[in-house]
Amino acid sequence: MNGQKPREIAAQVLSRRENGTEFVENLLDNALAKAQLRPLDRGLCQELVCGVVRWQAALDWLVARKTTPGRPQKPGLQNLLRLGLYQIFWLDRIPNHAAVNETVELAKTFGFGLQAGFVNAVLRGYLREFEPTKALLAGLKTSNPAIGASHPDWLVARWLDRWDADSVACLLDWNNTPPKTFARLNTLKTDAGRLVERWREEGVDYDFVRRNWFGESEMFELKSTPPLAELPSFQQGWFYVQDPSTLLAVQQLAPQPGDRILDFCAAPGGKTTLIAQRMGNEGRVDAHDPVPARRGLIEENCARLGVTCAQPVAPADLEQRLGSFDRILVDAPCSNTGVMRRRVDLRWRLSPGEIDRLRGTQLDLLRRVRPLLKPGGLLVYSTCSLEPEENAGVVAEFLRQEPGLELLHQRSISPFTDDVDGAFVACLG
Repeated sequence: MNGQKPREIAAQVLSRRENGTEFVENLLDNALAKAQLRPLDRGLCQELVCGVVRWQAALDWLVARKTTPGRPQKPGLQNLLRLGLYQIFWLDRIPNHAAVNETVELAKTFGFGLQAGFVNAVLRGYLREFEPTKALLAGLKTSNPAIGASHPDWLVARWLDRWDADSVACLLDWNNTPPKTFARLNTLKTDAGRLVERWREEGVDYDFVRRNWFGESEMFELKSTPPLAELPSFQQGWFYVQDPSTLLAVQQLAPQPGDRILDFCAAPGGKTTLIAQRMGNEGRVDAHDPVPARRGLIEENCARLGVTCAQPVAPADLEQRLGSFDRILVDAPCSNTGVMRRRVDLRWRLSPGEIDRLRGTQLDLLRRVRPLLKPGGLLVYSTCSLEPEENAGVVAEFLRQEPGLELLHQRSISPFTDDVDGAFVACLG
């Protein structure tokens, strides 16, 4: 991809997304790894890809207004129209004439030379109607939020059944906002004072983050930073990149020095390493994952962060450990609706049936770990889902099947109540 422009790379990534099953974030990372782009061009490419995917429903609505009803465009041409329209209506830093000209040239590059005039006509038509169209898009956020905020109809309807319109509007806006980057202080290696002093030397612009489920000076928002992997403070394990919402499960687990703990869905190790940190590296954490490559990620993160009391374990390693664990954390695979803004094409992949399927998986995981818990031990179930079927519903069903346990407490956090990603945690004992 050497010598390619950011718009060209963006168009290729969007085309590959249409033709495959891989998440767009992975496709984009792979494409950028092969490209030689300046930082500003790299950022533009990321913005174009993620923006087009987020705003797909609104962009397709715009295309449909200017094209023949009942005659959808070829996917490649549709993506080019989306790219051009996204730059016109969502990117203030791109001059509109440049957005049109570049998109027309892309049409020729990608084999749509015969349709270049059509692309030009659609985009220039919207330039002539720019202000009225902006007003229409703004009005759709209220009159038809599934299009105006670009989410699936079924998901918006589901959320409106549970929450008021203002809360849902806040959630939709949250999902359409690029996520911030947060860092957790690693007290096994340093303290907050030394970390922020090092960041000032490294050119990191940061701010403190405060919530009631983690300690003072434990979490930071990284407002601007050089490439994280190049920072000595990162390489030396002084911090771990992690959303504040993910700390809630470990806070509820309340690990203590000397505990024997199982982190059952552990990769890549963010919660595992925080558990070890809270234990002061005293005790033992078994970090379970069935996939060898993912266990390798856990091992790498533990080594970088100076975690010595945790070790990755395979399913076979747990067969002889019935009743061995003081505390067990099941951070279950879920629909991820609480972290939708971090997974830009998730909204278009998810279906109501997937939520039902995941519910069965979550119950199975809880059943599998139950025999591993010591009498009187604590079992913590967590997800990054906003859906009650995966959260309180799973807990209630599991407790009906396990009369020896009871619900001690549970908590949900969400973007519109806590200004962080969504999460659910329940403590059973």
